[in-house]
Amino acid sequence: MRFGPDARLRYEALIVQAIRDIESEPTRHGSFERPELMKKGVRTYHIRFSRDRARIAIGVVHDPRHFVLYRHREDGNVTEIGRILHDSRDLYRHIPEDFRRGEPGSPE
Repeated sequence: MRFGPDARLRYEALIVQAIRDIESEPTRHGSFERPELMKKGVRTYHIRFSRDRARIAIGVVHDPRHFVLYRHREDGNVTEIGRILHDSRDLYRHIPEDFRRGEPGSPE
């Protein structure tokens, strides 16, 4: 069986590590600001960049397919997670409203 309890544990460990990584270094290698789609400061980070740090006793995720949509608030030193989304999904359709960039000419 390809998926199951062990696969869930491996993927969970990878997602937790990715969130820890972006909390500790919000502009780390692999994260990208996406001003064409989102408000200033909103970034995406593909969890594959955290794979080497997410090894657990039952293995590692070999082909991670998700990314984290987030923003780091300088005023409170808080990282807000907007979504964890499969990389084949249309990002723009799944941006939470408070992360979405306004219409051209409107304030961000």
